Amino acid sequence: MTQICLIRHGQTDWNKAGRLQGQTDIPLNEAGRKQARECRDHLSGDDWDLMITTSLNRARETGEIINEKMNLPIEIMDEFMERGFGEGEGLTREERRASYEGFDFPGMESEEDLNDRIMAGLSTILQCYPGKRILLVSHGGVIAAILRLFHLDAQQEVKLFNGCINHLHYLEDSWQVRGYNVIDHLSSSGA
Repeated sequence: MTQICLIRHGQTDWNKAGRLQGQTDIPLNEAGRKQARECRDHLSGDDWDLMITTSLNRARETGEIINEKMNLPIEIMDEFMERGFGEGEGLTREERRASYEGFDFPGMESEEDLNDRIMAGLSTILQCYPGKRILLVSHGGVIAAILRLFHLDAQQEVKLFNGCINHLHYLEDSWQVRGYNVIDHLSSSGA
């Protein structure tokens, strides 16, 4: 059985301010580093085979902090990079509501393209790492898409906390969610 522990990156200043990050490369703030250390301490007691992150600084740094006690090989897979939100990136919730109807921005990556990218990444994991236990540090929009693909109603809104843990297992030829938005290991939930 292939197991993936999906971890949302730690908090950034844009998360705290409610700004839409998308593929804009924003670093962790101190609260985000603390969340990453709490994930590290929680996960380091288990056996893992590999760490995967995206090339965006907030995911990569979260993964590096988590990996401090495990010394796992790290692979960058941008199939799990945050969704591109086009002109919506950098805007606060209020600015988005004032300027755009709904959650649709010029230049935004389509939901279909995002799902295709995610599925390609999961397929690569199954091909390259069958039966492995993988820590995958990703982004809220990607993790929410995975939850909708395999667990939740497609229209259900998903609020994921920074540093949350989500479990995805490949059993009987399908991906199954075995827990999501787990935050018991965090001292505060953050954004």
